[in-house]
Amino acid sequence: MSYTLHTIAAAPGSRRKKKRLGRGNASGHGTYSTRGMKGQRARSGGRRGLKKKGMKRLLASLPKIGGFRSLKIKPESVTLAALAGHFRDGEEVTLNALKRRGLVSARARGAKIIGGAELKKKLIVRGLAASAGAKSAIEGAGGTVG
Repeated sequence: MSYTLHTIAAAPGSRRKKKRLGRGNASGHGTYSTRGMKGQRARSGGRRGLKKKGMKRLLASLPKIGGFRSLKIKPESVTLAALAGHFRDGEEVTLNALKRRGLVSARARGAKIIGGAELKKKLIVRGLAASAGAKSAIEGAGGTVG
């Protein structure tokens, strides 16, 4: 059978019929319209807000979370030893170069070079922060930080 606009139908059981309340007892939802007999829930307006279906208890059990997350860019740290192992003498060190070599994550928005090792290669560092010890080690090896 070919599909045309007038032959397309929803799969059986995929669409539920709307429950029509208060339309006579023959419908199965007459008289009390699925609300039971008396009480706050049976009245119009019923139960309002978070008291509904235990939501208030659920919310009370969750911790209050305040403050906000800082928007300041937190740089990822890279050691001098890592630079010595991944860069050649006279090479330029930038954020993109660090990302390509996998020294910082691809989502990093900043990086800082920290000391902790001796550097024998002349490296040109551009657009990165550096600790005082790392800066003196890079400049001591004939490189530049800027």
